[in-house]
Amino acid sequence: MTDPKQLDRDYDHHGDRSGARGTTRGGFPRFVPAKVGPEYGQLLEALRTVQDLAVSTSLPAEVAEAAAGKARELIELLTPHVVAEGRQTAGRVPRLPGRGSLLLMPWIIEKIDADGVRSRGMFRRFHLGGNSAAHGGTLPLLFDDLFGLIQHAYGRPISRTAYLHIDYRKVTPLNTELIVEGAVDRVEGRKTFINARLTDLDGNLLADCEALMVQLLPGQQ
Repeated sequence: MTDPKQLDRDYDHHGDRSGARGTTRGGFPRFVPAKVGPEYGQLLEALRTVQDLAVSTSLPAEVAEAAAGKARELIELLTPHVVAEGRQTAGRVPRLPGRGSLLLMPWIIEKIDADGVRSRGMFRRFHLGGNSAAHGGTLPLLFDDLFGLIQHAYGRPISRTAYLHIDYRKVTPLNTELIVEGAVDRVEGRKTFINARLTDLDGNLLADCEALMVQLLPGQQ
């Protein structure tokens, strides 16, 4: 593993509004794990359950009205605590499912190093596409997040996804524990090629994916 800053002098400044190296504005926020107690994980699980229920219920008017009122109360409670990108807790708690982010699949990282990344988890009712299967659009999110972790662990400079190519081999079930894992295949200059597989616990292949991540040029964001 190499230090990505040795490969990219603008590592801390991609996206600077001034476009000048050495400023402190803009750029990708540095990842610093957030310190939270068990109550944050409890909040996330409650919110995920609400998401599951929101897409799996048929509510009478009075229940929908009452739920909307509760949701507005929650909005009022959380709004005063909005912070800038990079300071939020979401996405910065590696030990929690989805690293503490509601956007990401609620999976737990089991292995992360220069040789690759492996996560374990399941798709929930919120991710339903139809006929008890995960929505096909949820798999690119799962893979793309994994690829970001893979190239970070490998020591590559800040990059953006140039393409994802997914082969859907079998139906991906809901509420079934699965494994996704991948690693860097090769590096060619600014390009990082990565491969990954989604399987069930018996090793049956559900989908595989290859991706190209391209290192940002100075001033790019």
